[in-house]
Amino acid sequence: MIPRVFRNLSEARGRFGPSALAIGNFDGVHIGHQKLIQEAVDCARENSLVPAVLTFNPHPTAVIAPRRVPPLICSLAKRFEWIGLAGAERIFLLHFTAQVARLSPEEFVSEILVDALDTKAVFVGENFRFGYQQTGTPAVFENLGKTFGFKTHFLKPVTYRNDIVSSTAVRTQLSESQVVRAARLLGRCYSIDGPVVSGRGIGSKQTVPTLNLRPASELIVPRGIFVTETLDLDNGRHWPSVTSCGHNPTFGATELTVETYLLAPLEGASPKNIEVRFRHFLRPEETYPDAAALKAQIMKDVARAQAYWRHADRLATPVPSVY
Repeated sequence: MIPRVFRNLSEARGRFGPSALAIGNFDGVHIGHQKLIQEAVDCARENSLVPAVLTFNPHPTAVIAPRRVPPLICSLAKRFEWIGLAGAERIFLLHFTAQVARLSPEEFVSEILVDALDTKAVFVGENFRFGYQQTGTPAVFENLGKTFGFKTHFLKPVTYRNDIVSSTAVRTQLSESQVVRAARLLGRCYSIDGPVVSGRGIGSKQTVPTLNLRPASELIVPRGIFVTETLDLDNGRHWPSVTSCGHNPTFGATELTVETYLLAPLEGASPKNIEVRFRHFLRPEETYPDAAALKAQIMKDVARAQAYWRHADRLATPVPSVY
């Protein structure tokens, strides 16, 4: 269930809290984010509060340092969905602007956390900074909590194999096509979703027919050929699949495409909206001398993917979803 989302202060005032509030960007809602939200949920249950999240859009870096804006791990809609699955019942989406960036720590606390969100307990990472020029340190936050009557909780980072779990770490793994490692940090397979779009017609005529998905430009897309699972978002059908993410260099294409070949029969109408879940990296994208050579390689990829699915219970697969 997607939580109720509030998008402005006047809408939230008197309707949002009293809240136990987790604050963060929550891009990807990885296992560290899930832990933070769970702490707020537990506090809310123990103290008759509303388990809630404050998150930002766009990413604050887009305003503070636009040249360093990172690619996103998930869409805003997916962020809301995964925050809800982690246990939050309400979300305040703070539209991050230059005006918001200029708020002092005290203004941020008094105008947003206290007046609008009726915050009684706050949960943030131990390195959380807020307010103008990030002058809101943990010590400042703790003192403001005492002044305004809410408790502050600073959580240590979650680690996986001695490495800190972060959105940056997830992006690094995805940029290197390490989708299994990314899944360990996310607590679920990395996925991309969207409408099925028309391709160039090459697959149906010269290689193999595929479902083509055009990812949003701001999302990170792992490159290469992958074992995947494809879901029909409109009726729940799903298929084992092989997916190519790249620029189709054999045919001189330049646009990034996500092309999925289903390993099981497509019965009924072709899906209109799909989600592709990445399970295993097969190989990097390569250039072939002609369509016949590419088709031969695709058939090899298909055989390897079929073997993966036959023996999936004995292979190293991503961590099952904690949801």
